[in-house]
Amino acid sequence: MVEFRLKETDDYTELREFFIENELEFSEDDPLPQDLVKCFRLTDEGGESPKLIGGVALAIRDGVFLIDGIAVDAGYRKMNFGKLLMDKAIEEVRNRSGDSLYLVARVPGFYKALGFESIPKEGAPIHFGCLSCSQFEVSCFPEVMKLRV
Repeated sequence: MVEFRLKETDDYTELREFFIENELEFSEDDPLPQDLVKCFRLTDEGGESPKLIGGVALAIRDGVFLIDGIAVDAGYRKMNFGKLLMDKAIEEVRNRSGDSLYLVARVPGFYKALGFESIPKEGAPIHFGCLSCSQFEVSCFPEVMKLRV
């Protein structure tokens, strides 16, 4: 059984490194975003020292709430930790009187189970870097998704 702890963090650099390790399209050379609302880290507290096993970064760009990144360590997937992280981000959007949350999903089925709906990329906020990536719809086929909160 995993002894986990979910808490807010200001250490986006740690999360970015974690996102890269978990194959999200982030680069250590990317500038730190200036529009982060909150970041949360999830750790396994059961060992000698806490191990980072998940994280989520919530941003707001031009009044639009976005998931800037979310990942769970491969060894901890299918244990509802992704849902726990998303629930925390959704709660934060509600606390800030947001009415919707957007993301770009490589695993859309997970997000559909949480109530997200796929939307045409033309209807998406222009704040997703992957929409202008040369690999978008060439070798990478994520879905733009929206949740009304």
